[in-house]
Amino acid sequence: MFLPKYPDNPTPPPAHTHAPADPAPVRRMLPQISISPGAVAAVLVGGVVLTALLAAVAVTAISVAVAAVVLRSMLRDQHRR
Repeated sequence: MFLPKYPDNPTPPPAHTHAPADPAPVRRMLPQISISPGAVAAVLVGGVVLTALLAAVAVTAISVAVAAVVLRSMLRDQHRR
C-alpha cells in the first residue's frame, strides 16, 4: 500500500544539455597603467618627508612631557619648603 513505485527507466534523460563552449573566450582589454620613475621617486620622497615629520612630532611630544614632569617636581619641592 505505501510501497514506492519506481519508474521503468532508472536514469531519466538529462533536463539540461550543455551547449558547446566557444573555442576562444573573448577577453576585455584593460587600460595599461604605466608608472614613470619620476612618480616612484616622488612617492618615496613624500614618504620619507612624512616619516621625518612624524618622528619630529614624536620627539617634541616626549621632550615636552619630560619638561612637564621636571617642572612639576621642582614646583612640588618648592611648595614643601
